[in-house]
Amino acid sequence: MITQNNIDTLLSGRSHVLDSHGAKIGSVGQVYLDDQTGDPSWVTVKTGLFGTHESFAPLQGANVTGNDVTIGYTKDQVKDAPRIESDGNLSPEEEDRLYRHYGIAGHTGTTDYTDTTTTGTTAGTTDYDRTGTVGHDTSGPTTDDAMTRSEEELHVGTERRQVGKARLRKYVVTENVTTTVPVSREEVRIEREPITGTNVGDALDGPAISEEEHEVILHAERPVVEKEAVPVERVRLDKETVTEQQTVTDDVRKEKIELLDADGDTTDGTDRAGRHLQ
Repeated sequence: MITQNNIDTLLSGRSHVLDSHGAKIGSVGQVYLDDQTGDPSWVTVKTGLFGTHESFAPLQGANVTGNDVTIGYTKDQVKDAPRIESDGNLSPEEEDRLYRHYGIAGHTGTTDYTDTTTTGTTAGTTDYDRTGTVGHDTSGPTTDDAMTRSEEELHVGTERRQVGKARLRKYVVTENVTTTVPVSREEVRIEREPITGTNVGDALDGPAISEEEHEVILHAERPVVEKEAVPVERVRLDKETVTEQQTVTDDVRKEKIELLDADGDTTDGTDRAGRHLQ
């Protein structure tokens, strides 16, 4: 059960809201207190890009573990909760919408809140009268003579996420290589020389008539193939960043101000439903 003793932890700026399955929904925004018991009743959960949206989640049956609070509802239930401005004023109608969404039995009483920018369990709380408050505009008819017109702005950023992997793999293929190498061989041929004064001595050396044989050894070259593995290049993976333009489209709300006469009709010739008056 969440009590006032847990408010400092919830408003530490490091707290997150987890759903009933332990999945992170978002960070803690504000804590709303029950005016009768003083115990935390609602927590706003900052969701969306940069935490620009706050959704209300009930703290009934919630538990605090470390800096995080676990609620008894799913992430989708919180994200689909009715959109209510977390401006410190929770009207009866808004509270009833939240109770109906979460299937909680009806509740009576007023609700206070503690802003996340406030430290301590008692400072920064604001009471409101469920029947006497007029509107939610902090500069509206209950304060001064001006009305503040607000509109939503679209804040778009980027997030870094893994989209794939790349790896190098080395494998062996066999290919046929043909090359030409010169080879030489010896062939025999007959050379005849006439008898001259120079070689007559060699010619008359030996018997005049005889039988004999001479032989020569012939040589030839043949191709010899040897294979050797040699390094040819180094290959590595590198990354480069490519920037492209993507269009983001979303709906934003804006407030408009119109001038009404005593009958509740606009001064441009139409009634409040936009129908032209005769």
